[in-house]
Amino acid sequence: MPFHRPIPDANPRGKRSGIVDAIVQAEKLIQIALVLPCAAFIGWLGGAWLDSRLHQSWIGLVGIVFGGASGLIYVIRLALTTDKDSNRNNDGGAGTAS
Repeated sequence: MPFHRPIPDANPRGKRSGIVDAIVQAEKLIQIALVLPCAAFIGWLGGAWLDSRLHQSWIGLVGIVFGGASGLIYVIRLALTTDKDSNRNNDGGAGTAS
């Protein structure tokens, strides 16, 4: 399968002001802090519901583990994209001279 380059944006976004960029970064960091416990809690709720419906006692633990793992994967992906965006903003878009 050949790789197709994405169509370049005809109207690239302009630079955001410093305060807006700081607010966006703060929102991403808050999201990182909240996603993991929320995912584990939602996994526990789903597992507890299945425990009550299927008359088991171990599914809640599986739900916590599954929710924690999915939350951790999301947090890692979000942290990597946040780091990549901050490095791009700090660079100023300047390339290296060769």
